[in-house]
Amino acid sequence: MNIDFTVAIPVYNGADRLPLVLERLRSQVNTERISWEIIVVDNNSTDTTAQVVQSFQTNWHPHIPLKYCFEPKQGLAHARQKAIEEAIGTFVGFLDDDNLAAPDWVNAAYEFGQMHPNAGAYGGQTEGDFEVSPPKEIEKVKALLAIKKYADQPKLYEPEKLRLPAGAGLVVRRQAWLKCIPPCLSRITRGGNDYEISVRLHRQGWEIWYNPSMQIQHRIPAHRMERSYLISLARLYGLCTCEIRLAAAKPWEKPIILIKTFSGSLRRLILHLINHHNHSKTDLGAACEMAFLLGMTISPFVYLYKQVSDQKGRSRAT
Repeated sequence: MNIDFTVAIPVYNGADRLPLVLERLRSQVNTERISWEIIVVDNNSTDTTAQVVQSFQTNWHPHIPLKYCFEPKQGLAHARQKAIEEAIGTFVGFLDDDNLAAPDWVNAAYEFGQMHPNAGAYGGQTEGDFEVSPPKEIEKVKALLAIKKYADQPKLYEPEKLRLPAGAGLVVRRQAWLKCIPPCLSRITRGGNDYEISVRLHRQGWEIWYNPSMQIQHRIPAHRMERSYLISLARLYGLCTCEIRLAAAKPWEKPIILIKTFSGSLRRLILHLINHHNHSKTDLGAACEMAFLLGMTISPFVYLYKQVSDQKGRSRAT
């Protein structure tokens, strides 16, 4: 059976969030000429996620398959790989269990892929759907919450500068994934997994695009707007920077990337300290930038430590 588009939803304990995501997909418009399916990947949930999917399956569109599969290996990378293996669509669009697709999201995503045959991956515009009224300073750090509008018109991303689409609403060409993405990515969990996918595709010659006609809402609970959470998130993104840049790099490139990452981020960190050292305690944007730059500066050492640990683990195994 030929399928044009697969919507893949990795879920971990998302029984409370998943129904609204599925309702939005149930209400998609302009899909009459598209054959598509939905796959919910249960990533080892301990709640009633499976029962939620079953209840929707009993009263679902007969011509739009709603599938359920279970992935016991914990981690977003494992769940996404399972989705790719189970999918039969030409394109696979990933939605998290807190992503609400616009009514024409499937159609906009499929048409863009058809019109851009060299696109290996592409993302769209993400708006915030806040549980409580957000503080004004959230504008300075909204990119940490995958809330972004990259441009008014379709535009190529810049992978060399790590300007890439978030995983929320990311669409990939399935054949490109199968050719370029290893079964186990370096970044297993959130924080770098999204970017690693695009970096690996780009290194194999695929284009990475932004498509503003693909729009989703990202539901943001109150705790994700707390200062401590946002700073820890910024630090996490910084810490995985080097590992992402080294994804699929040739052996001779790695020392250069390590040195450039450390020297460039150290310079930026020093400049930030000079310009904002009096504001980091009161300004959320400055505090998050500080956390990100600090994480990025030590990310080469985190990468090297991980490589040594992995090597010792392999040696003990043999």
